[in-house]
Amino acid sequence: MSVATPAPEPTPEDVARGLAELERHLGAPAPHPPEARPTGADDASSGETRRVKRLRAEVAEARLIAGLQDDDTPLLLDTPRVRKRRKAAREAARLHELGQDPAMRAWQAARMRRLLVAVAMVSLTLALAWSTAGVQHFASEGAALWSPSWVFAWLVEPFMSMALLFVVGARAYLATRGQPIVSRTLVRIEGVFLALTFGMNVWPYLPWSLPQGKAFTVSGIVLHILGPSIAVAIVIALPIVLGAFAGLDHERPTGAPTGPTYWANAAPGGADIAALAARVHDLIDAGELPEAPSATRIQRTLRCGMDTARAVRDELAEGAT
Repeated sequence: MSVATPAPEPTPEDVARGLAELERHLGAPAPHPPEARPTGADDASSGETRRVKRLRAEVAEARLIAGLQDDDTPLLLDTPRVRKRRKAAREAARLHELGQDPAMRAWQAARMRRLLVAVAMVSLTLALAWSTAGVQHFASEGAALWSPSWVFAWLVEPFMSMALLFVVGARAYLATRGQPIVSRTLVRIEGVFLALTFGMNVWPYLPWSLPQGKAFTVSGIVLHILGPSIAVAIVIALPIVLGAFAGLDHERPTGAPTGPTYWANAAPGGADIAALAARVHDLIDAGELPEAPSATRIQRTLRCGMDTARAVRDELAEGAT
């Protein structure tokens, strides 16, 4: 069994040299730890900086956009404004087509006729009511207030107006049925009622009828002839207008007219000129038409087309020769 040799004891030089190494070691600066790189930091060695990555993304986006720009599909889509205009155009076209339908044309004409008749009758009633005060002033002849003469004077205009409205209403209604009354007697009756209303309104305000000390004024005459004048206009115009409505043909038009045109004749499928000429002869014999009526007068009386009226006029002229 071997015996371990004891280590030699250090000499004073070894101790001094160890202390010097220890002091040198302790005096040296401590090494700095490596800096921590932030998460997601760019790799400088590969050149992939944040700016490079952003530019790479822009280039990729531009390439995709350039490829999609050749596709016209988005241009084929309707914008909300285009759809709104297209809807309005379709609606206008359908309304126009509906307006050409015979049933719709007849309904529109009937509605307009009712409106015109209502306006005319309201205006006529107001005009006759306006003249009532003037007629009462004429008929009372200065009677005392609330005396029998003064009270009954208010009834003069109403019963004349009712009689006038009876004649006007009958002519207007029959005109709407295509059977206008062509009677000089009724025209004279209307003229008498209107002349009486006109005269009684104006007479007290004429220069020779004014009391002494009261000056004549044109405005007084105008105000009192306003009501009778409107009544005369409506009485004359209403049967003519309604007769024109009765002569309307509501069939679908075949083309745009190039001038004053009438759609069709009175008789369905064409007019019998000889029969119409015989009817005009009867009206001439009855005194309701002149000896040689014009085409316009014949058209207005028979409610036929203007071409038919001209043919009837020529037929009458040939028969006269």
